[in-house]
Amino acid sequence: MADIQKMYDLWLEKATADPDLIPELKGIASDEDGKNDRFYRDLEFGTAGLRGVIGAGTNRMNYYTVGRATQGLAEYILENGVEKTVAIGYDSRIKSTYFAETAAAILAANGIKVYIYKELMPTPMLSWAVRYYKCGAGIVVTASHNPAKYNGYKVYGSDGCQLTLEAADIVLSKINKIDLFNGIKTVDFKQAVADGKIIYIDDKCIDEYIAKVRVQSLHSDLVPGSNLKVVYSPLNGTGNKPVRRILSEIGVKDVIVVPEQENPDGNFPTCPFPNPEIREALAVGLKLCDTVKPDLMLATDPDCDRVGIAVPDGDHYELFTGNETGALLLEYICKERTALGKMPKNPVAVKTIVTSDITKAISKKYGVELREVLTGFKFIGEQIGILEAAGEEERYIFGFEESYGYLAGGHVRDKDAVVASMLICEMAAYYRTKGISLIEARKRLYDEYGVYYNKVDNFTCEGASGMQRMKEIMDSLHNASIKEIGGLKVTAVTDYVKSTTTTAEGAVTPITLPKSDVITFSLEDDASVIIRPSGTEPKIKAYYTTKGKTKDEAVALQGKLAADFTKILGF
Repeated sequence: MADIQKMYDLWLEKATADPDLIPELKGIASDEDGKNDRFYRDLEFGTAGLRGVIGAGTNRMNYYTVGRATQGLAEYILENGVEKTVAIGYDSRIKSTYFAETAAAILAANGIKVYIYKELMPTPMLSWAVRYYKCGAGIVVTASHNPAKYNGYKVYGSDGCQLTLEAADIVLSKINKIDLFNGIKTVDFKQAVADGKIIYIDDKCIDEYIAKVRVQSLHSDLVPGSNLKVVYSPLNGTGNKPVRRILSEIGVKDVIVVPEQENPDGNFPTCPFPNPEIREALAVGLKLCDTVKPDLMLATDPDCDRVGIAVPDGDHYELFTGNETGALLLEYICKERTALGKMPKNPVAVKTIVTSDITKAISKKYGVELREVLTGFKFIGEQIGILEAAGEEERYIFGFEESYGYLAGGHVRDKDAVVASMLICEMAAYYRTKGISLIEARKRLYDEYGVYYNKVDNFTCEGASGMQRMKEIMDSLHNASIKEIGGLKVTAVTDYVKSTTTTAEGAVTPITLPKSDVITFSLEDDASVIIRPSGTEPKIKAYYTTKGKTKDEAVALQGKLAADFTKILGF
């Protein structure tokens, strides 16, 4: 506690760069728990960059933690032969513009040219800007779908992917050597703009991004005549302009934007968790759907890299999961590319290990090579980069992860809700011209490939004690010998820390994916349970896959797995 009090006193004396910090610190003068939570650790910098609650302290998002990370990135760029240019984007969150301009000023002070968007933009458009300007790195200020009290800072490499594990480790080593109060170089942001050290990204860059998105359209000729009606919510984030623009360009003219969630607002007043995976975030939009009766509702998260949908089913609107939407898109892309003669030779699709195995059946039908990667879209982007390096980028047709992230085309190297929104609407319009609803399209998918049911359970572990509990749970599972879960026998265990798969009979084979704190329990009847700690939130995530002849059968089986596995975890 003495060390924490010392840190608190130091910040109270020196944290003057951000006018919000000193009043906050004075407000917790007698709050020992508040001090502890702010100073018990440094906000962790990894391949996902920084993410945390906004406020004062080493375990918060503020001028100093963002500044030190940026100074570390600058030193990495200057010392490792990286192109001395950085692109910066930001979302609608509290202090996003402030943190983006802070980072830009620090980079400029280090002699690094900065390209920064004039206004908030989707995360994939930052990935695009990095590639468009041939930058050495990129930064986007966002906390994606976290609650309003959070913000974050993601770093991208020159390929437009999030930093590799190796690069992140080097940047972290630089960060750790920088003094929070004396080691950060900076200049005046406005003066740096005037001096040409910081350059605003122009409309040509944005227009060319939209053009690249449109290339992925397969049936925009059918869209105008489909009379598709769409309700859209940007969830008070960055998607409003680019999503509406691309839908208009392909002929979706009847778009009704949810008024309460149209304009940027980092407080997210109508959705405390602005996450298109959860019904509560879409509640205002669904209420509008009951009135205007659209064919489809879209909702993009605040940084517009993920998209969720709701579709009419009788007198209510059903939310599709990320796995369901991704599987429908994969089937649509494969089927229509084949029909139109646009399927490349030796096509490749990519999914994460926690994404539905229905993709394997779809890929097999259409002769698509399906590559599996660790959780995190950067690993999907990495596969596109491997194809590009071999001169085979056109082989990549689609990649997705269960958490509502999709990408068609290699124009960016991150999940992209702009291109996904376009393709979802186009797919809905295409099926509508055939007299098929998306509910019917999903039924036909399951009739052909089987009913796969996927569900994620989140076990929250807040604070210092929570972090320790997460570690203890994962350590225990790495060393456990679990023979069955929910009445299904464990047929194999894949441990991504040990880099092995061990069968129930004891046979051990190596795996080639990078080491990661993930364990897969493969079960009989094509079921599985995958467990991992979240890389961005204080949670352990359990992913369940079951397969049945009907959805009710698959859901019931998942319930048994979840009940038993929750006990195994000790929750």
